[in-house]
Amino acid sequence: MKKHYFCTLFDSGYLLKGVAMLESLARHCQGAHVHVLCMDQQTQSILTQMNLPDITCIPLSNLEDEALLEAKKDRGVAEYCWTLSPCLPWYVLENNPHIDFITYLDADLLFYSSVQPLFDEIGDSSIAIIEHRFTPRLQDREVNGRFCVEWVSFRRDEEGLACLSRWRDQCIEWCYYRLEEGRMGDQKYLDEWPERYPSCHILQHPGAGIAPWNYSQYVFGKDQTGSITVQGAPLIFYHFHQFQLLDNGSFDRLSVFYTSECPEPDPVYKVYESTLKEVLAKVREIAPGFSGGLQPVARVAGRRWVQRFVPQPIKDLLHRFIRY
Repeated sequence: MKKHYFCTLFDSGYLLKGVAMLESLARHCQGAHVHVLCMDQQTQSILTQMNLPDITCIPLSNLEDEALLEAKKDRGVAEYCWTLSPCLPWYVLENNPHIDFITYLDADLLFYSSVQPLFDEIGDSSIAIIEHRFTPRLQDREVNGRFCVEWVSFRRDEEGLACLSRWRDQCIEWCYYRLEEGRMGDQKYLDEWPERYPSCHILQHPGAGIAPWNYSQYVFGKDQTGSITVQGAPLIFYHFHQFQLLDNGSFDRLSVFYTSECPEPDPVYKVYESTLKEVLAKVREIAPGFSGGLQPVARVAGRRWVQRFVPQPIKDLLHRFIRY
């Protein structure tokens, strides 16, 4: 069986989502091994006790050299996680010479079918990335980055390592939640890759990278086995941006910003919600009362009210002073 190597990172606030992603990947990718950067001690402790197969936990301190610790001083939590996006696969390759190909994954994904079509599509490419595929209504958001750092692959060859090394240096130098001088977080750096690196492959499978910013342009269905399809192809993974678990046991899926154009694909979200409930039960067997990532109902309701009724210029002003 061919091994496939992945890496991801999350803290206790994303633990439930991260475990859901890991378990779904294990179901749909035989031979997957995932290196998880544990952003806090509670995450490492719970993951270790869960004893998930083919998982390697990495303490944050293992990565934090002088340059990262300096960068950490003036970055918000999300900004620092973005800074680490290229640092983690670089670290994994550096410390595991047997790994020839590594894929970074966001923690808030869920896999619904085999990922093998993506590896078949990537073939011998040195780099693999995926577009946001914004709907026409959201096309102006491409200014913040054409590609999404949700699935990013690198091969241990000259081009793959050169790309990863450069991206790592760029993110350590500058990685903030603002559009500035052609940069935005960790993602806008990817815009130049297709032109700069001849062996950079842009994933085309219609069932990969489905997300709130693009789902309204696709037709969802089910095949003869009951599996979810997108444009007639298997749904491989969905990105649950904005999804919130609430402290009363319910969920908050999306803001009206997305649903006003088209309701979210309900069957996709029902699977995710069911999975998260199962994960929470497992985690609480280890850590009774665990509440990481469970948001107060009133706070989320207030945020959704702001998203719906506060004028955009005021929200843009608030974003300059609030880091997520």
